[in-house]
Amino acid sequence: MRVLVVTAGSRGDVAPFTGLGQRLLAAGHEVAVAAHAPFAALVEACGLACRALPGDPQELIRSRGRTVSPAEARAVMTTFLDDLASGVVDAVAGGADLLLTAFGPAAFSRAAGEAFGVPVLGTYLAPAFATREFALPGAAPADADLGPEANLAAGWAVLRRGDLLFADAATRLRDRLGLPAGRPSARAGPSAPLTHRGPVLHGFSPLVVPRPADWPSGVGVAGYWWPARPRDWRPPAELVDFLQAGPAPVFVGFGSMTPAEGERLGALVAAAARRAGVRAVVQAGWAGPSGAGDDVLAVGDLPHDWLFPRTAAVVHHAGAGTTGAGLRAGVPAVPVPFMADQPFWAARLHRLGVAPRPLPFPDLTAETLAAAITAAAAEPLRRRAAAIARLMSTEDGAGTVLTRITEGFAP
Repeated sequence: MRVLVVTAGSRGDVAPFTGLGQRLLAAGHEVAVAAHAPFAALVEACGLACRALPGDPQELIRSRGRTVSPAEARAVMTTFLDDLASGVVDAVAGGADLLLTAFGPAAFSRAAGEAFGVPVLGTYLAPAFATREFALPGAAPADADLGPEANLAAGWAVLRRGDLLFADAATRLRDRLGLPAGRPSARAGPSAPLTHRGPVLHGFSPLVVPRPADWPSGVGVAGYWWPARPRDWRPPAELVDFLQAGPAPVFVGFGSMTPAEGERLGALVAAAARRAGVRAVVQAGWAGPSGAGDDVLAVGDLPHDWLFPRTAAVVHHAGAGTTGAGLRAGVPAVPVPFMADQPFWAARLHRLGVAPRPLPFPDLTAETLAAAITAAAAEPLRRRAAAIARLMSTEDGAGTVLTRITEGFAP
């Protein structure tokens, strides 16, 4: 079977699908990943074909930091989404028997699947169905229990906002493809959100977010599907030497957040490490934090499955993938959420007992970060993190997806 994975966004939106793709490839399927062009090398280094999608998400994030009028911001987003929609159609036109779609481009993937007669399975990295059991990511306050009915209402409000963001681009795409209109409105009820059509599996552990009892029958929680390690990857000699030269360091990395703040963040992290009396490995990412010195080493992108088990704690932005990688490694976390679903995952880490209270990015200083690192090193958090990792090691998220594909599903 020709399987096409469609995903869009930052590295954290792409990397988990490399591991899932490898698992499907090993089972005899042909696998291609449709992702933004900057991630083609990552996909191909994992032995998967890449169908490049237009648009640069890093530039989109950078544009948010520039002073532009609301009209200019809307124009930039409109162009980005229209280009993405067209790119998804082109990728599907390249041939596929099954689409696996991430949450972001789901409306475009489902339209393309409908146009080409290709079934679609949602593969989402964060909870995307309203429930009475908790408020969805994006509701405030993060991961709060507002009460059953308020949780449900807050979830639908989040989903409607997301639908409306994509609605115009999805409507234009459906018009171009000759499909019936599927546009939601601000007054629309919860009956037909763009992202909810068809079956969905969520790629996170049920230990972190148990499947709510009131989710639709075709919606499941599979477990994490872990990023693949690029072929022939070897750790940099400088990093190996640093790890061997002293006690396990703290990892610090903020993924795709805060581009162009590297110098400030690097100084802040170095000062926090000195205050906490720890060594640190600082990963650049789009944030670009740098660091140098006997006790601070700056590195580029590295496989988290290799690095995290060699650290004492991980300081990160609480993106879905990094959250899972830290849990898998069995080390405590210091979540520093910025936006979107990150406060939700940060709160979950604290609730699981593997992290101190989240440290929102606006509150980040050398003093607050040092205090959070010290709290993360406490023995109860370390024991709990190790226990969660042992439990998660029995899960097989990619295998669950493979079984769903093998057994078939109703589109």
